[in-house]
Amino acid sequence: MSARRRRAGRPLTVVALLAALALGGCGLVSGSAMTDNVLPGPNAGYPDRPLTGAQLTVTSKEFTEQIVLGQIMGLVFEAAGAKVIDKTSIQGSIGAREAVKSGTADAAYEYTGTGWITYLGHTTPVVDPQEQWRVVRDEDRKNGVVWLPPSTLNNTYALALSPADAAKYGTKTLSDLGELLKKDPGAVTLCVENEFATRNDGLPGMTRKYGMKIPPAQVRRMAAGVIYTQIEQGGSCTFGEVYTTDGRIKAMNLRVLADDRHFFPNYNAAPEINAASLKKHPAMAEVLAPVTKALNNTVARELNRRVDVDGEDPHEVAKDWLLQEGFIKEG
Repeated sequence: MSARRRRAGRPLTVVALLAALALGGCGLVSGSAMTDNVLPGPNAGYPDRPLTGAQLTVTSKEFTEQIVLGQIMGLVFEAAGAKVIDKTSIQGSIGAREAVKSGTADAAYEYTGTGWITYLGHTTPVVDPQEQWRVVRDEDRKNGVVWLPPSTLNNTYALALSPADAAKYGTKTLSDLGELLKKDPGAVTLCVENEFATRNDGLPGMTRKYGMKIPPAQVRRMAAGVIYTQIEQGGSCTFGEVYTTDGRIKAMNLRVLADDRHFFPNYNAAPEINAASLKKHPAMAEVLAPVTKALNNTVARELNRRVDVDGEDPHEVAKDWLLQEGFIKEG
């Protein structure tokens, strides 16, 4: 799952950008038509099929949550009458972003923090989530990209620990972790990915913000999937880096520490639409609005769990949720 955090990295060099575009371009060579027989559901918010006659291409990055969100978007467009081409699961952030920006794809769900830091080149996140969305929306207009209102789904970094260790140490916030380090530094072992260990919006910035001094020997680097297992089993780490919407948090009953000083950026999912496409098919905003509003961390964790833990197909998981919520119905 480490590939997913590429979305919020430092500003890319020209060489890195071209390399990412090449990879994204390869992913965009082919796409398949969605063939679901679906109609607007009772909670869709519109009575007819306002996208009848439109052909829309949806895209996403390649990690689970993004694929599910791409399938949700495609199914909603289908229910509204559009013919939908599925070009989800593009490697890396830049490929999917450039597809929407160039018009190769019409729309995707993207994260506000990614827009602000990765695409627009800023280094300091905006603390208030709505303000983060507003500044991204306003600045990205010049790139021919429209950001529709965001969800409360916020896929950001966090630290977590097992229920047993939470009870043992009494840590509920990152400030509590800082206090534990002062009182009993040997109690804190931290498992992180290589990228989190070096990024300013990762471990270095977090320790500065909270005044933490973690001995280097007590920071262990490993793959993201291994971290969850190590936390759950009380293996080589008492605390570990996680993503707030990961389905394994619920499945493993992990306890997430609150970021009480609001260090980590907001990564709220919002529809990112090609401006020309939205001008041609303005109903895209109407049909996505209630669905986006319904997305939150609880929903994301459950949908991600069904894919990552239970092994279900992302398209079917997305469809089941939309049917359950009444946003679509079988035709």
